[in-house]
Amino acid sequence: MNKYLMREKVIKEIELIPLEKLNEVYNFVHFLRIGLEENKVNKEKILSFAGCWNDMSDEMFDDFMEDIGQRRREAFLGRRNETSIG
Repeated sequence: MNKYLMREKVIKEIELIPLEKLNEVYNFVHFLRIGLEENKVNKEKILSFAGCWNDMSDEMFDDFMEDIGQRRREAFLGRRNETSIG
């Protein structure tokens, strides 16, 4: 179905909604639109990091990944110990 026909169908459905429900419809549509815009911005931010490690040697990258893994293990171990019932 083409986008113009779909838009018309949505508009016709909205016109049939009771006035007291329009605020809910507006909030839902607004949420969808804003969510899509924010998702696009987040995707662009994430993609800006693509290839940032290309100039790193394999050895340096392996060391970096090991360091990250170690930091995560320590961080999660600390959280697990803090939430333990003891």
